[in-house]
Amino acid sequence: MHIVQIAPAIGPGFGVAGVAWNLEREFHALGHTVESFTLSTALSMSAPRRPGRLARSQVGRGLHLLRRAFWFSTVGTRLAKRFLAERPGSVSICHNGVMAGDVYVNHGVVGEAMRRRGRGLWRMLRNPTHLFTYSRDLIRYRSGIHRAVVALSASEPDVLRRIYGRVRPLIEVIPNGVDTDRFRPPTGEERRAARARFGLDDEHRVALFVGYEFERKGIEYAIEALVDATTVLLLAVGGDERSIRAARATAQHLGVAERVLFTGPRHDLFDLYAAADMFVFPSAYESYGLVILESLACGVPVICTDVGAAPEIVVPGENGFLTDRDPRQIARRMEQIAAADPGSWRESCRRSAVEHGWRSTARAYVSLLERLHATTTTPLRRRR
Repeated sequence: MHIVQIAPAIGPGFGVAGVAWNLEREFHALGHTVESFTLSTALSMSAPRRPGRLARSQVGRGLHLLRRAFWFSTVGTRLAKRFLAERPGSVSICHNGVMAGDVYVNHGVVGEAMRRRGRGLWRMLRNPTHLFTYSRDLIRYRSGIHRAVVALSASEPDVLRRIYGRVRPLIEVIPNGVDTDRFRPPTGEERRAARARFGLDDEHRVALFVGYEFERKGIEYAIEALVDATTVLLLAVGGDERSIRAARATAQHLGVAERVLFTGPRHDLFDLYAAADMFVFPSAYESYGLVILESLACGVPVICTDVGAAPEIVVPGENGFLTDRDPRQIARRMEQIAAADPGSWRESCRRSAVEHGWRSTARAYVSLLERLHATTTTPLRRRR
């Protein structure tokens, strides 16, 4: 089978780009031909007028991102259709932006993300990028642009219908996978080396938090939990200059600043998990929450909210705990994990993750694509 993946970027790492890259690797391993259409592909096909460079100010960055999203969703769509037309017989997976492709992978619902954080309408109205994304995806889900939509967790089809109403394409639930070779329990030497990089010794009990959007991911709740979880240090990864500054001010106000280490964005995720004793993730909304699965694959128990795939993966008391966005609940679970031997959770956490490898995820996509390829004129029955 000839598979074309469409995404703004595809490459090793995290986010949409990392998901598409892992699928591409597994499709190749399963014997399929794979091509990609990215923002770089579109730019190489377009006229000289292209999206400009990223501005330095926060407002400038926001306008640049809006401009790039609009360009990739409009001009990029036209170019993607041309790219696909030149490859008759191929099947295509769209991950973001472009309004083309047999299958669209829903990596998140902006309206739900805003609603879960409170004052959802105001949050939407004050950000033109959110309004554009909502309007674009309303057309996407109500029309026949795609033949199927992949939801990443069992709860997400209901989210799509709540935000967009009637969803015209078939909805198929295919969870993300995890690279169980890259994400694995560290050796003793790897753990000591990872902790040494952050100035940690064996006595420290470290909670890891990872997320670019600090507010949506719930950094404030993790920081406030330290008031009651007095034996725990927080390793806060991600954010941007503004959000880190605000989170640092919160930690100082609560008197826990000496127990919070802000690293900024990092890509050495294995080292981060290797240094951690627990993973804390009080997110307001996730379409899946891949970092939860990565943490478990590394043998690290999780403390997270009931979002995305968490209720399908986390078994309370076995590989972590589900909590509300309540600092006291989070603190109680932090202290419970901190009081145990650091290695006592490792086996059960790892065991809960290994069944979610990328190979089984890729096979589920191939099965869907084969059904689509075999029914080019006959509508598929909806599977729920």
